[in-house]
Amino acid sequence: MSPVGLVLVVGGFVLIAFGWTRARGPWARYRALKAQDENIARYEAWRGGLRDESKTGASVAMEILQRQARVGLLIGSLGFVLVVAGFLVR
Repeated sequence: MSPVGLVLVVGGFVLIAFGWTRARGPWARYRALKAQDENIARYEAWRGGLRDESKTGASVAMEILQRQARVGLLIGSLGFVLVVAGFLVR
């Protein structure tokens, strides 16, 4: 493997690790908020009340967390591309 390929592979693994750590936290918080929102929807359906479908603070937070997780996934995907490119460089 050439030195350029080695740098690409190492850089790719660093980006994969960074993307994973950046996406993991927001994704966990997103899942927790989503579960809480589903519980509220089930309770309101059981109670028979109509649910207000307007934006709430939790729905805005879920959108932000989803975007942060996507950015982390994009960084990790770029790292994967660099690893593949590093193995292809001769």
